[in-house]
Amino acid sequence: MAKKSGQSDNGLMTPAPKRPSLGAWLRGRFLAGMVIAAPIAITFFVLQFLINFIDNRVKPLLPPVIQPETYTNIAIPGFGVIVMIVALTILGAITTNLLGRSVVRGADRLLSSVPIVRNVYAAFKQLVEVLTNNQQASYDRVVMVEYPKTGSWCIGFVSSNAKGEIAHRLSPEFVGVFVPTTPNPTSGFLIYVKETECIEMDMSIEDGAKMILSAGLVVPHFGKGEPEQRSLPLSDERA
Repeated sequence: MAKKSGQSDNGLMTPAPKRPSLGAWLRGRFLAGMVIAAPIAITFFVLQFLINFIDNRVKPLLPPVIQPETYTNIAIPGFGVIVMIVALTILGAITTNLLGRSVVRGADRLLSSVPIVRNVYAAFKQLVEVLTNNQQASYDRVVMVEYPKTGSWCIGFVSSNAKGEIAHRLSPEFVGVFVPTTPNPTSGFLIYVKETECIEMDMSIEDGAKMILSAGLVVPHFGKGEPEQRSLPLSDERA
């Protein structure tokens, strides 16, 4: 006997699936459009802000003879960025020869001798050297460490094995783990723990950084039998 529409296997009638209302359909499509457009719009506005910021500070330093507005009466966005890139390239070419290196060393000694300026200069100089001269230095892998107390685990990045006095005082079995803060991963804690006490993760450095930036909302996919997800009970839920 053929089964009627809406009739289940046990003979009972099941209600037909409820069609979403027009308001729910429009709200869902609007949110889908927001998800697609938001990253593009944010990227556009950030680039626009950076270009205008550089243009507003570079163009006033240029003589009118080389500014496009002198001949076209039209402001060209990004002209200050182009001038800055060219100027930095020329500066790099000049400072790589013997005379340029002597000037750089003299300026370095001068800035390092000023009481307040030397602290700011030394900090930024060290940061730039780490980002440029030590390009091969990067985090090794993502791990989980028991921090700040027993039973609490956090995500960290292994920077290097214990070396020098650290290895002498502790042991070569320790590794340096940088534990960043959320949602600002540029600050955090450097702790040394035994490598055997770390739980090594399969996720990449990029996935770990995304997870920290999103405060755990963006979790990379893990295809090895993920446990069933549970939501925290709401205050108005009933047993």
